[in-house]
Amino acid sequence: MKKLKESGLSKEEIVQAYRHVLMGRRLDERLWQLTRIGKTSFNISGQGHEVGQVAMAMAFEHEKDYFLPYYRDMAPCLVWGMTPKDIMLGSLGKEDDPSSHGRQMPNHYGSKEHNIISHSSTVSTQYTVATGVAYGAQLAKKDYVTLTTTGEGSANQGEVQEAMNFAGVKKLPLIFVIENNGYAISVGRDEQYASEKLSDRGPAFGMTGIQVNGNDFVESYLAFKKVVEDARKGFGPALIEMMVTRLTSHSADDDHSVYRTKEDIENLKKNDGLLLFEKQLIDEDYLTREQMKEIDAELKKEINKATDEAEAMPDPKAEDILKEVYADN
Repeated sequence: MKKLKESGLSKEEIVQAYRHVLMGRRLDERLWQLTRIGKTSFNISGQGHEVGQVAMAMAFEHEKDYFLPYYRDMAPCLVWGMTPKDIMLGSLGKEDDPSSHGRQMPNHYGSKEHNIISHSSTVSTQYTVATGVAYGAQLAKKDYVTLTTTGEGSANQGEVQEAMNFAGVKKLPLIFVIENNGYAISVGRDEQYASEKLSDRGPAFGMTGIQVNGNDFVESYLAFKKVVEDARKGFGPALIEMMVTRLTSHSADDDHSVYRTKEDIENLKKNDGLLLFEKQLIDEDYLTREQMKEIDAELKKEINKATDEAEAMPDPKAEDILKEVYADN
C-alpha cells in the first residue's frame, strides 16, 4: 500500500478521512440494527467499500461538483455534506428526509443543498442522468465535474454503455465509477463479464480506464485527484474500477451464506478496508489505538443523537402524497 504521506494531504485531512470511514461503518451498522428490530424496512450495506469511497469523494470540490451515487454510497454522501441525521431521516421515511421527504425507499441518497442527485431503483440509470448533468456543464461553460457510481453487476446494463459512449464522444467532465465487490447479488464476477478488468472498457469509449485497490486510500485518492483535474481542464471523462470487499449480504433481504462458503465469509475480514486503514494509520504514526477508541465513542454518540432526533420527527402526511411529484403551474 502507498504511504499516507504520498497523498499530499495534511495529517488533519487524513484523520478526517478516517472519521468519515468510521462514521460510514458505524452508521451502516446502526441502520442494519434498526432493520432487524423492525424500525426500518430495508438496508443495503456499504460495509467494506468505505475507504475507497471516502478517498474518491475527497478528490472533488463539494461546493460545486455534482454526485449521482448508487445505493452503497452512504459514506461518500457524508463526505459531500449530508449528515447522519439526514441519512436516518431517509431510512425512517420521515417528512424532513432531504432525499425524498419519505417518498422513496432507504439508500436512495439525495440532497439538493449538496448537489447530490437521487437515483432510481432501476439500477445504473444514474449513469445516463449523470451524462446529462455533465453535458449541462459543458453547454453552460461551467467548470463543475460530475461523479457517478454503480456496482460491477449493474455496469453490464445497456444504459451504462450508452452513457459512456456519449460522454466519450462529447468529452464531458464526468467520472464514471464501478465499485467492484465481486458479486451482483448472488452472481460472482466469473459469470458477469469475460474481460479481465472492467476498466478496460474505458478506452473503448475514448476515455481513460483505471483499476484501483479500493482498500488503499492513497492509491484511490491520487487516481481520482488526477482524473478530476483532467476533467476540469476539458480533457474529458474517465472510468475508474474500484476493487472493494462486500462484507455483508447484498441487502437486508439477502442471505449470502447461500452462495458464499463458510470459509469465504470467515476470510472477508482479512480484506476489510477499515481494519487495514486503521493498521496503516497506527504504523505510520497518524493515530494511536486509544485515539481511535475516542473517535469511535464520539461518532457513536453522534449517531445515537441522530437516531433519537430522527425517530421523533413527523411522518409524511397522507394528503401530501402527490406533493413535489408533479410541477405546480
